Amino acid sequence: MLRIAVPNKGSLSGPASAMLHEAGYRQRKESKELVVIDPDNEVEFFYLRPKDIAIYVASGKLDIGITGRDLLLDSGASAEEILPLNFGRSTFRYATRPGTAKGPEDFGGMTIATSYEGIVAKHLADQGIDASVVHLDGAVETAIQLGVAQVIADVVETGTSLRNAGLEVIGEPILTSEAVVVRRHGADDDHPQVQQFLRRLQGVLVARSYVMMDYDCRAEHLEQAVALTPGLESPTVSPLHNEGWVAVRAMVPAKEAQRIMDDLYEIGARAILTTAIHACRL
Repeated sequence: MLRIAVPNKGSLSGPASAMLHEAGYRQRKESKELVVIDPDNEVEFFYLRPKDIAIYVASGKLDIGITGRDLLLDSGASAEEILPLNFGRSTFRYATRPGTAKGPEDFGGMTIATSYEGIVAKHLADQGIDASVVHLDGAVETAIQLGVAQVIADVVETGTSLRNAGLEVIGEPILTSEAVVVRRHGADDDHPQVQQFLRRLQGVLVARSYVMMDYDCRAEHLEQAVALTPGLESPTVSPLHNEGWVAVRAMVPAKEAQRIMDDLYEIGARAILTTAIHACRL
């Protein structure tokens, strides 16, 4: 059986399980379940702390896992990212009190507090900056107020909590993270079950990004319509009972669907419909 690690809690847990369910895999019904066996797909899921997943995968005890890019890099484990999953996005940045520093180049001799010691230490080393790093498990924004550090490095979403603490974001982002599938360095690239798993997740990603669009248009306007909805290879075009009309079906990017519908209507297309795609293979 393929052995897969899944986040057991936190912001990655729910979306990861939802994606796996959409991909046709059995998932746990209660948060207390630590292992779920899916005999139909020959997969065994292990629900683990997100911070530990890369370590388990790197050890070879588990074949692949889903975790955050930030957690993978911070772990220092001998594992690698093989598929980004387009959820759980975050930005990792430095912050400090106004006037303390303009960027990492000013950090010499300072102490930086963070929950991601591995990422920060490597970032500083790569830039040749001589600064100390202190590890804290949470609420790092209070480290400056309490005199533990002069700078913090943390996940930044809106920046509201930092501003409330009297801090400002400085420098360029250290890292942009999202949920990723990871495997052990040197693992078999052609493992059939791993490839099938990746194809299923890629199918979910595509299905979430596209909708199926159907519409009717006059045959003389078909080329204009097809230019708006080229599909992946080309759209499906079928003649209608009323002479001079055709029905068109094509996949279109979901975020552009409303604009495309407006443009189609302007050239005379009618009965324009969109439907969700639940699964696909390209």
